Amino acid sequence: MSKKICDLPPEVVGDKILAKVPITSLAAVRSTSKLWDALSKDWIVGKAVAAAASKQQFLGFMTMDSKVCSVRFHLRRKEEEDAVDLSIKQVALLDQVEVSTVFHCGGLLLCVLKDNSRLLVWNPYLGQTRWIGPNTSFHRLDRYALGYDSNRNHHKILRFVDNCIHSIHYFGFEIYDFGSNSWRVLDVRPDWEVEFYQRGVSLKGNAYFFAHEKIGLDFFDPVPIECSGEMDEEEVEDFLLCFDFTTERFGPRLPIPFHSYIEDTVTLSCVREEQLALLFQRGGDSIETLEIWLTTKIDPSAVSWSKFFNVDMRPLLTGFDAVRFDHSFGSFFIDEEEKLAVVFEVDGFRHTETPWYHTAFIIGDDGFFKSVSLGEAPNVYAGEPGLFGYIPQIFLPPLVCSSSYLPSLVQINHQPRKRKVIDEEI
Repeated sequence: MSKKICDLPPEVVGDKILAKVPITSLAAVRSTSKLWDALSKDWIVGKAVAAAASKQQFLGFMTMDSKVCSVRFHLRRKEEEDAVDLSIKQVALLDQVEVSTVFHCGGLLLCVLKDNSRLLVWNPYLGQTRWIGPNTSFHRLDRYALGYDSNRNHHKILRFVDNCIHSIHYFGFEIYDFGSNSWRVLDVRPDWEVEFYQRGVSLKGNAYFFAHEKIGLDFFDPVPIECSGEMDEEEVEDFLLCFDFTTERFGPRLPIPFHSYIEDTVTLSCVREEQLALLFQRGGDSIETLEIWLTTKIDPSAVSWSKFFNVDMRPLLTGFDAVRFDHSFGSFFIDEEEKLAVVFEVDGFRHTETPWYHTAFIIGDDGFFKSVSLGEAPNVYAGEPGLFGYIPQIFLPPLVCSSSYLPSLVQINHQPRKRKVIDEEI
């Protein structure tokens, strides 16, 4: 007699079938039957299995060419060769919207639309989406973070801007509460600033940002003011800041293991739900080394660090230049077991004609180096041609959510709707 899938032992269905289902197909699998829904909760959401799977390979999301993509990465080192398994697929559910960046926390994704008109929150496991409009108009320089308070099911969004453009100071700190479906203004008067290109990361429900001491502003007056003042970079303190979503406050300045300058590349990443990683590369003419640091302790008021690896970049040449990651981009994640980092950038280090390509640079502590092309990077410059008709080139590298994705049962809609309705809205 032939067996049906429902006759198979739960261990076989979970380990051999459900655990291999793509992230973006989990909602469809759950709707197949009550049995598969129950099994998926045990084998996909189950903490023990999910944690074990996260160590074997990186599963996550990224934005590339204004589209949200799923990412699956696994490096298998062999005696004769190193096999890189890197799969990047566009998320069909979101293919009708253009997204500039995406953030991850607790199984939810926060997507910032390219035109800054709205935000979109998505639970890939449940297949639910939620549109969020602004209290006041979103700004292209807004920084965002997704987190939750001491009740893990209570998610919130932090949004803030604190920048000068043509001598005008744009300022505002707000928090969106999923429960009340509303924005509230926060009373924050910072003596620090986070550059507009710095993307915060979420860890254990809280958000962390790389920041530095504010220069030349009266930070006790959060209204448009003249921007002025200069300070020697040697005197400017830089540090880590935590936003606690339970207290809805920024914590004290947390030390970092180096001092950076404006041209240096400093990027945060997250290692599962346990640690922060910090990538550091000198700018200018001092790009010889790439450092990655890991936290050995981290909470809103304390941090300690250890060096993950230090790589000499001089042997890693592409054309005439050493590998140099742009201070505005360079998103990455790390593989602890293989002791390597995967950095996403545009392969713009070579002095060649176009095209340039989106690229994943895989760098190991033992000198291991591979670059994987992800496709041609379009020139997004939309201005007028320059001198002699030259059209400037601007490329936006891929931006990866650093934390490996773990599914969540958190409901983001008060009344969950059918998949068809969600598709029509998007």
